[in-house]
Amino acid sequence: MNRSIGDTMSSRGNELALPCLAADVDSFLSQPSEEAIDVLRKTEGAIIVLGAGGKMGLHLCALLKRAFLDLGRSDPIYAASRFQSLRDASVYEHLGVQALTGDFRDKDFVRSLPHCHTVFYLVGTKFGTSNNPQLLREINVEVARGLAYHYRSSKIVALSTGCVYSYVSPESGGSTEDSPMNPIGEYAWSCLEREEQFQEISSKHDTSVALIRLNYSVEFRYGVLLDIGEKVFNGEPVDLTMSHVNVIWQNDALNHTVQSMEIANAPAVPINITGADTLRVRELAEAFGQRFNRRPQFGGVGAESMWLSNASKSHRLFGSPKVGIEQMLDWIEAWIIRGGETYGNPTGFETRDGKF
Repeated sequence: MNRSIGDTMSSRGNELALPCLAADVDSFLSQPSEEAIDVLRKTEGAIIVLGAGGKMGLHLCALLKRAFLDLGRSDPIYAASRFQSLRDASVYEHLGVQALTGDFRDKDFVRSLPHCHTVFYLVGTKFGTSNNPQLLREINVEVARGLAYHYRSSKIVALSTGCVYSYVSPESGGSTEDSPMNPIGEYAWSCLEREEQFQEISSKHDTSVALIRLNYSVEFRYGVLLDIGEKVFNGEPVDLTMSHVNVIWQNDALNHTVQSMEIANAPAVPINITGADTLRVRELAEAFGQRFNRRPQFGGVGAESMWLSNASKSHRLFGSPKVGIEQMLDWIEAWIIRGGETYGNPTGFETRDGKF
């Protein structure tokens, strides 16, 4: 539903509080929910996270490891990646997760990957690919085909994106899992083709697959809300071209992703994961403006349609996200005010031509 931020802004004290020490944010983002633990209680065997070196991989690995410890399980958890973006393999090993370092384009490395009962697929490339369609095809399509085949006997939960849908109006309530798919731009098309690789393997080999169509996961150091908050704080214009967005706190996104193991099936099952509300970018900026005591600056003219997702199905199945928009705004405000480090990688959510 459309949400008016100003109408529901909670009163807050003068104390800006983070929910944890700045040094502990990775641990905070990796807490398994009781619902996710219940799902993992019903599974057996090893788990591998493919593409574990990205923004969500460490938190997913840590969440799985903590859940296993709570359950008294000793099954191995593997993290496979080049580990060249955010963190090196030693961080994962410190958690008790076995790191497997290699390039998924290397067929020998893929053949060496261990058999696992459950696979979480986080492999993908996006930024800097607008002039490199070959890289998009190699990573988002060809690698997906090879890894889906390698793990055709496993249960696969594969990360996708809401960008596979067509643009819709805010009044529509967002695309559902049955909505038309006519992606905008080379990146979005490569994501749709990635889904097709999993769908083909699922149908041909009876592989249980869940396709996670995620729409704007956010945390302290990355995401749409950080992009908007930093622009307001720095006095830079907030682009209103993509006038509405969906967001979900990353820990909620991860727990819902784990819970998606229960709906994986053949043929592959798509599921939207995001927050409940369609949020106005202008109102998000104004909410930050009130928090920072600064008048937001704006640019761009709002388009009539954009990428928006309806996650009512996942909320019925997995429960509503536990962290609401006001809490997210408060935490990100506190992070910005305190000068917390960021990944320095804007989402580009304003981009309308699908080039990243």
